[in-house]
Amino acid sequence: MSIPPQDDLARVIHQEAELRLTHFDNNDAWRLGTLVRELAVERGHTMVIDIRRFGHPSQQLFFCALPGTTPDNARWVQRKSNVVARFHRSSYQLGLFLAKSNIGFAEKYSLPDEDYACHGGSFPIHVAGTGIVGALTVSGLPQRQDHNLCVEALCLTLGRDPEELKLP
Repeated sequence: MSIPPQDDLARVIHQEAELRLTHFDNNDAWRLGTLVRELAVERGHTMVIDIRRFGHPSQQLFFCALPGTTPDNARWVQRKSNVVARFHRSSYQLGLFLAKSNIGFAEKYSLPDEDYACHGGSFPIHVAGTGIVGALTVSGLPQRQDHNLCVEALCLTLGRDPEELKLP
């Protein structure tokens, strides 16, 4: 599927359709979280990494706050993850959709901004045949880079070349 490089929204929708796991459990969450942490440390990123399984309440399966982060990063993670839990799409996709539609989040959905962040960095964990079961969320980089790091980690987990799917 060839998508024009300037159309990030179409590319993100394509990423979400492509990046589906065959299974997901606590051990898979640990491996994925550890991979993201290794990539972040190797690159000198300051960030919070969170993986959670959705439910009532959601269950945090992995959490790491790298040196230099603040409680604000953890709050951003929660708000981005809430977007994926509610809308079953990445926080970046929803932000791009709203920007393209020229409408604000609160105006569109009548939900409080203090609980939701439509900024890149939370990506749905989709299990083939099951659906969206959780989210991988990071906070600390500019939103496009946060999003790309999630995509890269999921690609590596699935044995795919991240360059095929990452945003240019």
